[in-house]
Amino acid sequence: MITESLETRISAALARAGAPADSPALVGPATRPEFGDYQANGVMAAAKKLKTNPRALAAQVVEELDLEDMAASVDIAGPGFINIQLKGEWLAAQLGNVLADPRLGVPKDALQKVVLDYSHPNLAKEMHIGHLRSTVIGDAIARVLEFSGHEVVRHNHVGDWGTQFGMLIAHLDTSTGSVSTELADLEVFYQSARQRFDQDEAFADLSREYVVKLQGGDPHVLRMWQQFIDESLAHGQRIYDALGVSLKPEDVQGESAYNGDLPRVVEDLRDKGLLVESNGAQCVFLEEFKNKDGQITPVIVQKSDGGYLYATSDLAAVRYRVGALAADRILYIVDARQSFHLQQVFAVARVAGYAPEATALEHHEFGAILGADNRPFKTRTGGVVKLMDVLEEGVARAFAQVSEKNPDMDEDERRQIARVIGIGSIKYMELSFNRTSDYVFDWDKMLALDGNTAPYMLYSYARIKSMFRRAGVDEDALSGAIIIGEKAENTLAIKLLQFPEVVEDVARQCYPHVLCNYLHELADAFMKFYEQCPVLRTDEPVRTSRLLLALLTARIVRQGLDLLGIETLERM
Repeated sequence: MITESLETRISAALARAGAPADSPALVGPATRPEFGDYQANGVMAAAKKLKTNPRALAAQVVEELDLEDMAASVDIAGPGFINIQLKGEWLAAQLGNVLADPRLGVPKDALQKVVLDYSHPNLAKEMHIGHLRSTVIGDAIARVLEFSGHEVVRHNHVGDWGTQFGMLIAHLDTSTGSVSTELADLEVFYQSARQRFDQDEAFADLSREYVVKLQGGDPHVLRMWQQFIDESLAHGQRIYDALGVSLKPEDVQGESAYNGDLPRVVEDLRDKGLLVESNGAQCVFLEEFKNKDGQITPVIVQKSDGGYLYATSDLAAVRYRVGALAADRILYIVDARQSFHLQQVFAVARVAGYAPEATALEHHEFGAILGADNRPFKTRTGGVVKLMDVLEEGVARAFAQVSEKNPDMDEDERRQIARVIGIGSIKYMELSFNRTSDYVFDWDKMLALDGNTAPYMLYSYARIKSMFRRAGVDEDALSGAIIIGEKAENTLAIKLLQFPEVVEDVARQCYPHVLCNYLHELADAFMKFYEQCPVLRTDEPVRTSRLLLALLTARIVRQGLDLLGIETLERM
């Protein structure tokens, strides 16, 4: 909101001062208080193009600049920085507009159709800690995009097809118990099937027969496969519900959905002259994947035995999403190890015409979750950490903390608070890190009441709600004018008005940690405001003004946490 207004006016002033038409204003919040509120740094680049003194050009820009309604002062510093101090009256007017807007100043005029590919567990096993990042990051991005006005199609691209299902269905079909009983623990079921396959040659042969029957559409085997898929998806949905993500059964778009299209993809690539046979396999060779030795890493779409690969189903998915769904933008929330694979898929999709240049294909990668030893997070015995176990432990740890601080609180309320804190802490820690980085999973840090954590954010919100209860003020009935006079009020006002820009940035670049950082800075700005500017012990009209600032802070914190998929609490 603020940046856009300033950039528009400064760009116009740059043009009137004779700068090239494409000269950027480069406006951002000032890094030091003495610089003012905002700083424009684009003059130096424009001066270099004009081969003129940057400070002299800055003086011309300031002369041409029309900020009378917005700025209390505009100064030139250093070689040509333009420092801007905003008027309290202008800030107050903008805050009033945001308070009156249910969307808190965030426009809803985006019209893109976005397909979001995320979570994608393998249905042969239970979801583990490795599925947390794709699921939580993808869900936050989906929420931000929808709030921004985009039409979002969630695709949970699950692993529900392939040769291993012959083994699993054969084991299920020859078991004596019910499907739900056999699949009560997917890990145990999978290990049991694997053990039979490795030790019993007759069962291994039977499993291979089931693979052929499955791929051939045998009605009985397909029925058993569907039972396995349904029960496995029910396991996953329980985790999604506990985690509080927005994925539903209807969002599942597994590998099997594209099975019938795989031969057509291969035939289509052949018709377009893109296929080359190499050692019996059907491959696409693209020059952009040539290494330093001049060898091209091929994209294999059909093996020599006639089988298909992940690349084939991924190409079919691109074709479906662009053709049938008319996607403008397709986002893949997939770990960094798949980067080269997706580069190849995107390149083939482009050259084959499955995705025109107007359709964005974006891989938003993420790093690994590490243990205290800086190695991939494992159990004490070295096994895979089940995601449900992590969620349950988070809630249990939060319950112990809540009970220690509030021993007299009703147990049901303590458990409800613990659920919100426990789940929220796991999600917030995940989202607060740049998704491209690895991070260490640390219970103490994520449950801490200070720092950039969910408990700190939840406490900040609950503290404001408590203040309104103590004051006996009805939030919905509160009205009046906002007055910006003190420095802490000014800082808080500016931070509040940055919310729309932050949402826009996350929608565009898909980095949820930007929103986490903003919310943490907002909470810090409010705490300083609360300490330096008495609210309830101040006379009118300042009292109402400060209550309105507190109210807007609470609304933005609540909305921001909701975009991250995190609930709020009225008290802690």
